[in-house]
Amino acid sequence: MILSIIALIIIAGLLFTVASPILVVAEDSEEVTPGIDMAASFSLFGGFQWVYPGSSVNEYGQTLHNVHLDNPDDPYGAARDIITYSYGYTPHLIVSVNNDAAEAIFGGSIVDDIRANDAYNGYAGSENVQGTMSRGDAVGTAMANDGMNVFQIPIQLLMGNIKPIFV
Repeated sequence: MILSIIALIIIAGLLFTVASPILVVAEDSEEVTPGIDMAASFSLFGGFQWVYPGSSVNEYGQTLHNVHLDNPDDPYGAARDIITYSYGYTPHLIVSVNNDAAEAIFGGSIVDDIRANDAYNGYAGSENVQGTMSRGDAVGTAMANDGMNVFQIPIQLLMGNIKPIFV
């Protein structure tokens, strides 16, 4: 039964990516008010594309990073609107990944490795400046170096550390 539900979620996700990309958000669940620290869009034809929460805004200047603070009643609806305004596409599925899921999938040091790449290994440049490394590069490098335990994905889904949100 559980495997059938997971299979249906995966199939639904693939169907959604044909219509519009999925927005994957990394939320820091250790903060008092959670913030979206990193995000990426995923589509079948385009793969992963980094989305920068601090520079992704809606028409009022509210950022993707602060959707829980600015829109506590509907943070994921606000995230959809921000992505539509900043990037020109509307995600209908948002997948939220918290720190526990990230650590289970990529290892216990993933958050520290991202911070190390970002602050100490020269990745701290802006995504808008040509020739500099960005936070997306820091995340991608940490994920590649740490490896991925794909068997943790369904476990983290069942534990609620990865949440699919239809918007």
